[in-house]
Amino acid sequence: MNVSAQTGANKIHRINITPYLFILPAFLFFFIFILLPVLNTFRYSFFDWTGFSDEVFVGIKNYQELLKDQTFLTGLLNNLKFILFFTFLPIIIALVLTALLSRRNLWGRNIFRVSFFLSYVMPMVVVGVVWRWIYNPVFGPLNTSLKSMGLASLAKPWLGDFSLAFIAVGIIATWVQYGYCLTLFMAGVQRIDESLYDAAKVDGANEWYQLLHVTIPGIRSEISVALVTTFIAALRVFDLIFVTTRGGPGSETIVTSLWLYTNAFQINRVGYAAAIAVVQTAIILLISYFLLNRSRGQEEGD
Repeated sequence: MNVSAQTGANKIHRINITPYLFILPAFLFFFIFILLPVLNTFRYSFFDWTGFSDEVFVGIKNYQELLKDQTFLTGLLNNLKFILFFTFLPIIIALVLTALLSRRNLWGRNIFRVSFFLSYVMPMVVVGVVWRWIYNPVFGPLNTSLKSMGLASLAKPWLGDFSLAFIAVGIIATWVQYGYCLTLFMAGVQRIDESLYDAAKVDGANEWYQLLHVTIPGIRSEISVALVTTFIAALRVFDLIFVTTRGGPGSETIVTSLWLYTNAFQINRVGYAAAIAVVQTAIILLISYFLLNRSRGQEEGD
């Protein structure tokens, strides 16, 4: 018994703690700046707190109010509508461009790849400022060009029109996201066996059928990644809306993140804003989990 106990003690003493020391700084950073704020946000969601006053425990009152908050519900609906511009349109555009740039020997193909990706790497605040200038109803290039071509009747206050503001912001989102999707798809195409395209050509498949039956199945994992990340971008969008419309006109472009910001830093309802953050995070996690499981199931089925 003494011998076995001594052997166990020796094994304990032989544990190498060096690897743990290397990850300790990263873990401390993660705990202090990410995990701890997340836990505090969840805790604050059960309190009535302005950020300066004493915390008053209210239980699930903030969540009950959230279910009746028309501004939050409108923002959530707008987030879901933005999925069209953040996810589906960029993926479709990127697939078409992938077929053009990967299957044809176009002059300056690499220049096109870089220029398309620039829209994604630019800070969203810069993107918002640039597009706000483009959409400017007085001196913006868009309206100026329309007027110079004799199409003054088409010139609109794009970001201030109730019927056009949402679409105008959506176009910006599509322009930003398709570059990211294109980069993913172009990387995925590189690993598709060229013999598959040769076999498709022998069978008489044109470029459209090659895209549907060779390219898309070959980059299914990249499409899944693009689907999840752009879905998340649509559900948590803030900076683009804040810079361009501030949720206006009216509440046409309001989103949940902007309503969270308004409650936390303008109305000083930090506890209520925390509840918005918790619900928003839960929705993102559930949708991401569903999409990842679905894509994993399809890959296993193949």
